[in-house]
Amino acid sequence: MDVRLIRLAERQADLVAGWQLRATGWTRAMIEQRVHDHQWRVVHPGVYALTRAPLTRRQLWIAATISAPGTVLSHASAGACWAFRPWQGAFEMVTRHGSGGPRLIGSLRVARSSTLDGQVTETDGIPIVTAERALIDLAPALGTTQLGRGFREALRLKTTTANAVSRALSGQRGTAALVALCDRYATIPYHRCRSDAECRALEVLHDAGVAPPAVNERVAGVEADLSWPARRLIVEIDGPQFHQFAEEDARKQAIWERAGYSVRRIPSGHVYHRPGRLIALASASNVHSACS
Repeated sequence: MDVRLIRLAERQADLVAGWQLRATGWTRAMIEQRVHDHQWRVVHPGVYALTRAPLTRRQLWIAATISAPGTVLSHASAGACWAFRPWQGAFEMVTRHGSGGPRLIGSLRVARSSTLDGQVTETDGIPIVTAERALIDLAPALGTTQLGRGFREALRLKTTTANAVSRALSGQRGTAALVALCDRYATIPYHRCRSDAECRALEVLHDAGVAPPAVNERVAGVEADLSWPARRLIVEIDGPQFHQFAEEDARKQAIWERAGYSVRRIPSGHVYHRPGRLIALASASNVHSACS
């Protein structure tokens, strides 16, 4: 096999594009002959998979970005690749330099932009807009709840920071809700959280004026979700798996209580739908004093 083809295939998870091969000296006739003889699969016009195995999501993203020079993963596809917003659509979303509205080309939704400079990077070998640019592009299409969750997840997963999003927002239109999130929650340590429920809990407490807790810090040698050492208070957020590990949760609670802590528990769903209960638990006055 041609060494140029081997190198491309190794770098791109068994995917190649006709324009890439032509840049190394292949002719159109050579490409067409290889497609026919080796039964290369057409993923997009001019983009080929060299094997017949089902394509992974990563391969689909790579195929989208090699569909034309200068193409980068963007919008919902970028959000999914950065893992802050799950998305499974009938097409992948990419952006190329230029102007004009988005167009659906086969199984690609192609947007154009003249403001990509400084907002393109690479992750796992995939050219992609930065996480903050993906948030900005998605913001106009998301409701308040969806945007809040995406913002929290992007920060929790350390794909970006509130300051980085704020800088990227400079001069952008239609992003008032994202600006508000950056301004309002800039000091929240999302990166300390294990789940979106914990992130949202910090927002609820912040908005209620409750003193911020320590997040996933060890208390008496055991990690606690939210803790206020000065007040000897712990609040545990119980997710769907709570009943699967009841014995372990009981063991940890016993350790904390022996150390003089009051332990309160709240289902993760209540953090979103009954935030007043979280505020009441975190604000309760009948907890042990640090001096008792």
